[in-house]
This record gives sequence, structure tokens and C-alpha cells, in this order.
Amino acid sequence: MSEERAVVFVVDDDPSIRRSLDALLRSVGHDVRLFSSAQEFMQAQRPDALGCLVLDVRLPGMSGLTFQQELAKAGIALPVIFITGHGDVPMGVRAMKAGAVEFLTKPFDDQVLLDAVHAAIERDRERRRTAAQLAGLQARYRTLTEREREVFELVVAGRLNKQIADQLTLSVVTVKVHRAQVMRKMLAKSVVDLVRMADQLRLSRAV
Repeated sequence: MSEERAVVFVVDDDPSIRRSLDALLRSVGHDVRLFSSAQEFMQAQRPDALGCLVLDVRLPGMSGLTFQQELAKAGIALPVIFITGHGDVPMGVRAMKAGAVEFLTKPFDDQVLLDAVHAAIERDRERRRTAAQLAGLQARYRTLTEREREVFELVVAGRLNKQIADQLTLSVVTVKVHRAQVMRKMLAKSVVDLVRMADQLRLSRAV
């Protein structure tokens, strides 16, 4: 199966910069989408695809740094690479603290940008992989019955079968059946697996 083709979104109000970045990024196999402003980007139909955002700091209307905050509020998790011809240290620090992958000052070396784009795409790939794993885990959790969920929470809290039976007013044999069902449905090989899953699901530990 061929590797998924990444989409690089470029937001810059300078047409010559957009053309230059378009040619550079396409030369290494990326799909490129060009925008002249933050507003144009937000109003456009965009594919939900692996990728990143190359963003100019100084834009008409909304600045790049403000746009970075708006993306977070909108739940758009594309990794951001800032480019600027007027950058300063405080601006760069602010961008990086807000989660930017890189802050590049024009003119920059083509390879430096390509390396930053590669790093950003890998970050997005990992985010998407983690999100898919969590979605699968949540789907499996939803298949548990209410009783199985109770047993799940008590098992990860460290309760023994007899303790679980006493707390839920069940027989030990019934607890073992529920416990086996939890392990099977959650695709867990051990209690350690269940504990890790409970942490990912942010389940409260029973006391």
C-alpha cells in the first residue's frame, strides 16, 4: 500500500512566496493548498488529511499568531510552521510555546523548510495514530455491559475477585465470567493492559 500523501497548507499574503513554496513542496511530492489570508483558509473546504500548515506571521486582518490561537479554539490540530520576514525572539518564543513546530525567518534555506515540514507531518501522523487508537478503545469500551464496566473499574483499582464479588454482591464465579468478558472485549492480555486502557479512557479508579 502506498504511503498517504500529505497536504501542506500555505497561508501567506505574498503571491511570489506562495508560488515559490508551492513549487518547492510539490517537487518533493506534497499536495499543496494556497491561501492569501487566515479568513480564506477558514472559509475554504479543506480535506481532513495528514499534513501541516505553513503560516506567515504577518497577514492582512488576523495575524498568524492570533490565527494559531483561533485554530486551537476551532479544534483544528494541524501542526504549524511559522515563516516571517520580521520575526523577533519574543514572537518566536510565543509561537513555540503555543505549539508551533518551527519559526523560520525569511530568507530561509529550502532544505530547512522541507525538514520542518517533514517533522510537522510526522507529528501529525503520530497525533492521528493516537486519536485512531483512542477511538478504537472507546468503541470497545462501549460494547461492555454496565456490570462489565463495574468489574473493569474494580479490577484496575486492584481488587481481587472475592473483593469484587463482595462489593457487587455477586458470586466469585460470576465475577470471573465478567472479568473474562472484559478482557476479551477490550482485547487486553493482562491486568496491566487494562490499567493502561483505563488511563487512556480517563476512567476514575474505584476506591
